[in-house]
Amino acid sequence: MLRGQAVAGQALVAAIDIGGTKIAGALVGAEDGLLHHRTERPTRAGEGGQAVFAALTEVLAELRASADWSRVRLVGVGSAGPVDTVRGTVSPVNIPGWRDFPVVREVSFLADGLPTVLTGDGVAMAAAEHWRGAARGFDNALCLVVSTGVGGGLVLGGALYPGPSGNAGHIGHISVDLDGDPCPCGSRGCLEGLASGTAIARHALAAGWRPRGGGLVDISGGATAVAVAESARDGDPRALSAFARAGQALAAGIAATATLVELDVVVIGGGVAQAGDLLLGPLRARLAEYATLSYVRGLRICQAELATDAGLVGAAAAALWATEK
Repeated sequence: MLRGQAVAGQALVAAIDIGGTKIAGALVGAEDGLLHHRTERPTRAGEGGQAVFAALTEVLAELRASADWSRVRLVGVGSAGPVDTVRGTVSPVNIPGWRDFPVVREVSFLADGLPTVLTGDGVAMAAAEHWRGAARGFDNALCLVVSTGVGGGLVLGGALYPGPSGNAGHIGHISVDLDGDPCPCGSRGCLEGLASGTAIARHALAAGWRPRGGGLVDISGGATAVAVAESARDGDPRALSAFARAGQALAAGIAATATLVELDVVVIGGGVAQAGDLLLGPLRARLAEYATLSYVRGLRICQAELATDAGLVGAAAAALWATEK
């Protein structure tokens, strides 16, 4: 967590990070980007839209109970996508109970009517890493969230580029396998379906992998990808194969994006990225096969510096950027 000597009396941004596994919240310093009063709840996506909304309400209620709430001037919401920043709605692929959910209206109401800015989770991560992390100092960056899903965001020409609807850089739903499995988004062979934590676990299980101690496992959350990583570090070939497959898929998606827009750096974050070289090693090796043109060859790949706090820092950063531009 980003901690340190906070700027006394600075304005705060209430940041909300909505993902398929958890909903997190924090108060973020508008000047220093430090987190205060961090809290989270399970998303409970499998229990329906009302359960997800209840988790969101609990997170906001805890933030509002803080003595520092009086210094909050703005609310930033980062959400799994797709999002519609014009209408203020979200339809996360991995939260089936929310389709065109009016998250800006609902959050603003729960937050005492404060201005509320919606950002896709990938764009939020890009904002965070460009402000305080591994993309700092680079004018052109792709930042990926590899977790329950796969999201992405772009910094182009030194500025955050969310696109007209807020979904620019949503790399998880680029098709990297023309004859691949159908995706819940309606397409097929999507990067998310091969490289997310859920996909890694599913592939390993299909190959016969079982976690330490054996037994059945729930592949709905990132914890299972952690178990696959543990086995991969022990040399389990089925676990290693699942990470190699994910790395190859990421390499294909990254190469396509870099070829299209030209990039200085790619930053990989999210819970699955904590596997480190288990994921990044195959990714870098296969990227050399896909990124062959002179202007994409040798593209720099970095691990995110803000870890799981990137969504919160980024929701705040993107909200500040949107209100100041």
